[in-house]
Amino acid sequence: MAASKPKNNDGKDSSGSTSGQEIVMTRVFDAPRPMVYRMWTEREHLVHWWGPDGFTLTIHEMDVRPGAMWRYVMHGPDGVDYENEVAYDVIDEPELLVFSHLGDAAPHQTRVTFTEVGGKTEVIVRMVFPSEAELKRVVEKYGAVEGLKQTLARLAAYVSKD
Repeated sequence: MAASKPKNNDGKDSSGSTSGQEIVMTRVFDAPRPMVYRMWTEREHLVHWWGPDGFTLTIHEMDVRPGAMWRYVMHGPDGVDYENEVAYDVIDEPELLVFSHLGDAAPHQTRVTFTEVGGKTEVIVRMVFPSEAELKRVVEKYGAVEGLKQTLARLAAYVSKD
């Protein structure tokens, strides 16, 4: 299954596609690369934008180093809490973050690349799941594609305020 490249309300490209075992999404942010990278690695920023529309975030632990952990709870607008545990695999500031989402809910690895494009930052998020069946389950059960679109839109709104 594949999705077209829709335009966001602000006119920036945001593509979302699934194929095989991956979800891939691209968005260009009107901010310098070091700033956008910090939004992904500093808890004081993440709490303002991480998660789909209506979600809030509580961070219990966040140590952005290879082999270290990020533990957090996403609080859904329906009152459901989603415990999350992430292990950082690769940290290459300000170009690359690779982390593994652990646990039974939706195990996968996420690779986030940050590329400077004319004073703006292109971010590519690639989520790789252990199987095509697991990808399908996460897309259907958790709305992963739409959730990622909303999360990146929230980041764009947050970056524009900063």
